[in-house]
Amino acid sequence: MLRFNTLMTLSAALLLSFAAAHATVRTETGLTESKAGVSETYRLNVPTEKEIPTTAVRLVVPAGVTITRFQVLPGFTRSVVKNADGLITEVTWRGRVAPQEYARFFFQARNPAQPGEVAWKVYQTYADGSVVAWDDTNPEQTPASKTTVK
Repeated sequence: MLRFNTLMTLSAALLLSFAAAHATVRTETGLTESKAGVSETYRLNVPTEKEIPTTAVRLVVPAGVTITRFQVLPGFTRSVVKNADGLITEVTWRGRVAPQEYARFFFQARNPAQPGEVAWKVYQTYADGSVVAWDDTNPEQTPASKTTVK
């Protein structure tokens, strides 16, 4: 029985570590909620979960969110896609995040004027060309990060 309990505890710890290890967007202070219509500094945290480096991170900007500026991250280049109104709809950072490392990308944005949930879709590209879509395509394994706007 002790062996079974130990195995279950180890299995639970492994699952918890997997569930916690993915691309997340939080406020600068680590919160998953913010106020409607305010400017907020966000951090996108991206760990490399494979034995090969991450080479690009693409963030699709949720509807109603207006990105206004970025913090410089040495070793990375940044490109943006804008819509006809000049608003940023996507941002891609290119660089190298080695195995067992993570990168943190800071940006400032104005929240939607109306309360609700904002889903951040992140696409992580590895050196072999594979892409992990943190976009709720498979919510159990690759969930999108969410912010509650109140």
